[in-house]
Amino acid sequence: MAKTLTASAEEHSLGGRLKAWPERTRSFYHDVRTEMKKVTAPSFKEVQSTTAVVIITVFLFGVYFWAVDTLLGRAVDYMFRWFAHRG
Repeated sequence: MAKTLTASAEEHSLGGRLKAWPERTRSFYHDVRTEMKKVTAPSFKEVQSTTAVVIITVFLFGVYFWAVDTLLGRAVDYMFRWFAHRG
């Protein structure tokens, strides 16, 4: 038990971390290269279709937010006019 605590303390000490740094860096780059081999670029048709989806979605959200903004703006304007006539 005491050896485990000592080994754990050495790993977390500055010296232990500096000693482990080259191996951790090598392992990190190995993992990155392994994962990058799995990456594939999308085809031109996939890029076109996803771009179209994004443009249509942005347009629809724009129309939706314009309608909500107009509705809320008119409601607030009506409320101010109503309070102005009552006051």
